[in-house]
Amino acid sequence: MKIVIIDDEPLARSIIKEYLQNYSQIEVVQECGDGFEGVKAIMQYQPDLIFLDIQMPKINGFEMLELVDQPPAVIFTTAFDEYAIKAFDSHAIDYLLKPFSKERFDKALQKWMDQRNTVSHQSSLLATAAQSPQQSQRIVVKTGGKIQIIPVQEIDYLEAADDYVKINTKKGVYLKNKTMNHFEHVLDTQQFVRTHRSFMINVSMINRIDPYEKDNHIVILQSGAKIPLSKTGYSKLRGILGL
Repeated sequence: MKIVIIDDEPLARSIIKEYLQNYSQIEVVQECGDGFEGVKAIMQYQPDLIFLDIQMPKINGFEMLELVDQPPAVIFTTAFDEYAIKAFDSHAIDYLLKPFSKERFDKALQKWMDQRNTVSHQSSLLATAAQSPQQSQRIVVKTGGKIQIIPVQEIDYLEAADDYVKINTKKGVYLKNKTMNHFEHVLDTQQFVRTHRSFMINVSMINRIDPYEKDNHIVILQSGAKIPLSKTGYSKLRGILGL
């Protein structure tokens, strides 16, 4: 069984490798110091299991998992907050709270070896974790083999595109394999408003609101983009703007 260790602390990685020495059926094929390396290692080695830290430089563990098309099973190794631990518990994903003993490590590994169904809970875990404040401040995307971090304040608007959402910014357009409903739950509702079934705008990017055919309206953004306003969207926007 192939395993990848992803943690920015060399000591933490060495402890996991030491604890794994008793498992002859397991091979550590790669160890990584950040999420960027982790994505590459998962794509290259297709491991059965990864040990993943959450708080890492560049991108965190949750964001890294979002960039992997078919994530392997995960055992988190973390000193993360209570919120995340509740998320793990509610979705039966095991985690090791640093510092952890070999006994606790063995228990987590045995749980995975017995069940081998950890990966089936991944989408539920990520959906819960995405609601934490840290996850609402930026969006991480993979484009052309590169990983791009987009602060939410740089987003002009979001647009539904089949199974993806187009993230429109001054620097370009990026695709994220999520739904508009996902971003409605994740992003600050005072900053981002769903103006239409297919559009969500950054309120700070509004230039003006113009009438458009009969009782309809459109939003003109600072970039010049024209975004349709449904009646429900118009009502929500008026409430946010205090009109």
